[in-house]
Amino acid sequence: MYDYLIVGAGLFGATFAYKAHQAGHRCLVIDRRPHVGGNVRCENVDGINVHCYGAHIFHTDNAEVWNFVNALVPFNRYTNSPIANYKGQLYNLPFNMNTFHQMWGVHTPAEAKAKIDQQRAEALQAMHDAGIDQPRNLEEQALLLIGRDIYETLIRGYTEKQWGRPCTQLPAFIIRRLPVRFVYDNNYFNDAYQGIPVGGYNQLIQRLLDGIEVRTSCDYFDDRTHWDAQARHIVYTGEIDRFFDYRFGHLQWRTVRFETETLPTSNHQGNAVVNYTERQVPYTRIIEHKHFEHFGDAVDRIPHTVISREYSTEWQPGMEPYYPINDDRNTAVYTQYRDLAATLPNVTFGGRLAEYRYYDMAPTIERALQCPLR
Repeated sequence: MYDYLIVGAGLFGATFAYKAHQAGHRCLVIDRRPHVGGNVRCENVDGINVHCYGAHIFHTDNAEVWNFVNALVPFNRYTNSPIANYKGQLYNLPFNMNTFHQMWGVHTPAEAKAKIDQQRAEALQAMHDAGIDQPRNLEEQALLLIGRDIYETLIRGYTEKQWGRPCTQLPAFIIRRLPVRFVYDNNYFNDAYQGIPVGGYNQLIQRLLDGIEVRTSCDYFDDRTHWDAQARHIVYTGEIDRFFDYRFGHLQWRTVRFETETLPTSNHQGNAVVNYTERQVPYTRIIEHKHFEHFGDAVDRIPHTVISREYSTEWQPGMEPYYPINDDRNTAVYTQYRDLAATLPNVTFGGRLAEYRYYDMAPTIERALQCPLR
């Protein structure tokens, strides 16, 4: 009945469906959740668009992708400038001259560089004295990149909460590079374009799926034989290990739990994203959703606000998988699934779950647009 059965109505599936539909193909999109949009889903709470599955900030250097999404819905001018809270002290992110002034009281790039170079040299000497040639873990890598003060204050606790294990047990490659800027610039991204869809991400998903048959609360695995018979080609965006009945074992993930509440104040923290980098604080960050779309005086026009506390935790079956754990074991397991997937000419695997890779939104859309139609 259909040219394409698209399993998953998230960003990859919706973008692929849009592309195929525009080319004249008949598409059926199914999703096990009761809604479309995957993890970019928003819920309007008394005039505030709440990011149900964590903060999503669209950013890209790809003008083609930016023009594509803006042709569907207008984007606002939101600029991501998170703040870190460590024991009540506030620091700007990413690491820039504001951060270095807050940390050490320095005023010039030369002063900041001298401070960082001194601490990097101390870390290098400590490794040399211990007979270590290359960083063996994330902690040693971070100390070489940025020094002990920033590592202990802004990296260590947050990272250990995020991954659920000490930095000394995390691979060095996770933090091969750190954004360090010797200018007073709190814009987190270097990309030329960034923003949030006006009215939230639901507007974007609705435009992508306009005119396409969509069925929610339909789990592909409840009746694979039935769904496979609906189309000549399948686009699968779910967990790749589940597709193959965990033949080579389960892939591991980190997931996130949210505590969302409405507060009787118009402005709780003055910023959309505040990271809590102290290890003893159980959540990683607090999101205040109204700051994604309400700026300046508009913040006070809604007398309440909605915040979400995010708790990073180990994934268990039945939870939503968020972040792949790209260690040697999981990489080897995924490679087996990827090679097996390549033998199926009538199935396309796409998106972060099917490719076991964390994608930002713009690269997800780019990959879906580049995916060949068959």
